[in-house]
Amino acid sequence: MLDRSLEAVVELAKSGLNVRMVVVFGTHKLDTVGYLARYAETFQMVFVYQDESYEPTLDGAIRSALPMTRGPVALVLPDIVINGAGGAGSLLAALGQIGVTGWSVVAAEERNPDTLRQMGALAVTEEGGTMTVGAATDKPADPSGFNAFWGMVAVTEDEAHRLPDVVSEGADSPLVGAAALMVEEIVNYNTVAG
Repeated sequence: MLDRSLEAVVELAKSGLNVRMVVVFGTHKLDTVGYLARYAETFQMVFVYQDESYEPTLDGAIRSALPMTRGPVALVLPDIVINGAGGAGSLLAALGQIGVTGWSVVAAEERNPDTLRQMGALAVTEEGGTMTVGAATDKPADPSGFNAFWGMVAVTEDEAHRLPDVVSEGADSPLVGAAALMVEEIVNYNTVAG
């Protein structure tokens, strides 16, 4: 599963970009750190323990990683896999779309309310052939009005400080206005089947 979730990151490195992957972990993830050694020749890796003062949440992990980032930043989660045609190149395409608003998401259409309650829900609209995020929230209690969810997020270096707000409860999502690159399917192996 980890190899599948990193396909888009490997594709970035193959495109010629200088890729630095920041891996946030705790002591219970040391086997994962060892497993990632197979990518040492593909891209640069930096490992950082999750700072416990940020709490053991996803936004805490992102806050722990941010000081190690530079240039455009992509949020790629180890339990998310992009499937279908163009999936491996989707992150590269998303990075190519951050120029307008500073943000871009790789997203999949979703109408199942149970799935949307477990994910980063989006209301994606199309205008003139461009897909844009009109509303976004993480794990909404009321998923009505949402029609998609994100699998990866790309952001400019200037906006990266707001990346934890993508998954922070109660924060205004910086994804509103982001370009949305729609893919065939996103599988989250860490959610409860509906």
